[in-house]
Amino acid sequence: MKLITFTHNGGPVRGGVLDGDVVRPWFSEDRDPVLAFIASNRSEPALSSERVPLSAVRLLAPLLHPPRVFGIGLNYREHAAESKMAVQSVPTVFIKLSSSIIGHEADVLLPPEATQPDYEAELGVVIGKAGYRIAAEDWKQHVFGYTIVNDISARGVQLATSQWTLGKSFPTFTPMGPHIVTSAEIADPHTLDIELTIDGEVMQRANTRDLIFRIPDLIAYISALVPLQPGDVISTGTPPGVGLGRTPPRWLRARETMEITVQGVGLLRNRTRATD
Repeated sequence: MKLITFTHNGGPVRGGVLDGDVVRPWFSEDRDPVLAFIASNRSEPALSSERVPLSAVRLLAPLLHPPRVFGIGLNYREHAAESKMAVQSVPTVFIKLSSSIIGHEADVLLPPEATQPDYEAELGVVIGKAGYRIAAEDWKQHVFGYTIVNDISARGVQLATSQWTLGKSFPTFTPMGPHIVTSAEIADPHTLDIELTIDGEVMQRANTRDLIFRIPDLIAYISALVPLQPGDVISTGTPPGVGLGRTPPRWLRARETMEITVQGVGLLRNRTRATD
């Protein structure tokens, strides 16, 4: 099942299930309908009889207001090397503010304060069941599904201090989507090809089998310290090929199109735009 958040003909925000090229909406008065569905612990939403062509809707991020977005840094060994940072003995965890979330086809804004803007293709894990001190072997019980995250980073801000949140939380710096694929659709999230292109040029290409800390490790580690909540997103880290690691560095520029594909999950597309 693929869940989306969308608007149609200027109407309200709605949740829907994507069935090929057709959207099947459900009834909800919540401001974040997919989050409300996840929190309800129901197996399926109450779909209406309406059918809407996908081409007729505007996709938003599948989660508009997740409780937290946990970013994971340096979680591919080659990416840690290109960033000239040591691989840690425990996961490097930071927060991306939910105010930075945008959806598929929305513009990533590049204000002058966001110096050295960079791209990061990542597999996002959406938590479905709350838990505290979750055992690694129980991780599947707590995963609702998977999505794509582009962890846009203003390296000049991020690396000016040891605290990364502000440099990764400019408005529009967390593209997410285009949908959430429920966990039943992904047999093993640790075998997925992941790729990012800019204007058709491949910048990142890897497989999630190369994750240093895998999803069971991340869930166990984070939940040992803070309880996980339904709708939390864990963005599992980016593979090598980011602009920071290139010689010379390759920063994002205005009017570029980024496309991230994750095998079995989908394609997330966003275009950059400079702002004053």
